[in-house]
Amino acid sequence: MTGQTHRPHLRFGPEQDPGASTPYARYVRLAELHALQRPRSAEPAEYSFIVTTQVMELLFDLLHRDWDAARAALRADDLDAALAALRRGQHTQDVLIGSWDLLATMTPAEFSAFRPALGEASGFQSSAFLLLEFLLGNRSEGLLEMYRDSPAEYDALFAALRTPGLYDEALAVLARRGLAVPGRPVTSRHRHDAAVEAAWRAVYTDPALADLVRLGEALLDTAERVTRWRQRHYSAVKRTMGGKPGTGGSSGLSWLKQSADQDVFPELWAVRNDL
Repeated sequence: MTGQTHRPHLRFGPEQDPGASTPYARYVRLAELHALQRPRSAEPAEYSFIVTTQVMELLFDLLHRDWDAARAALRADDLDAALAALRRGQHTQDVLIGSWDLLATMTPAEFSAFRPALGEASGFQSSAFLLLEFLLGNRSEGLLEMYRDSPAEYDALFAALRTPGLYDEALAVLARRGLAVPGRPVTSRHRHDAAVEAAWRAVYTDPALADLVRLGEALLDTAERVTRWRQRHYSAVKRTMGGKPGTGGSSGLSWLKQSADQDVFPELWAVRNDL
């Protein structure tokens, strides 16, 4: 103990940004951040909607970085690094799932009050979210059409569509360990494959492959959180707008229900019937 009292600095120079009050404000760009919420109606709930949507978009990008790191580690046969990246991503997923709570009490009247201001805007159009779907193996080249007039987004999605996803790299690890995993076009949507299920069954039953069980369980933890996200999305929309058609021309509730019922990494779920 020195007896000295440490006091925070309370005055700072403007550096290159005279409009920012503190180094913290400059670092996180507070002025720009708090200028991005611009409601188009007088309905107070619209502000919550905008903030929640913007937070989700930031978290989509963070999750993409985690999954991309996991994919790269799997390609390098670095299971420890892949598992660490998946765990980071799972924490991000938990926050994403919880973010629906910010909209949980929005009533149909509140949403209807500002819905006209959305116009054709829909979360279905989020390129960051679509990149995550492509990483999971939920791929459709037809969805790129809405980005024809946005070259940067189109090129990123086009490249992602033709690059092996997270699950593709996991299955490649199994193949390099001697398991019979059939090849498939990476541009197609992943659907249940009996041979892939047999490969995972071998992982879970052969002691020589026990280290790969950790991978299977980490992927399943990720998949379960994706399903929880989709279910939470479905229930939030059901509460705020019921069965009305979605914005942007989507079918709304029926599409979300179908998505929520679709297993991610289906063989990892199916193999549990035999274990």
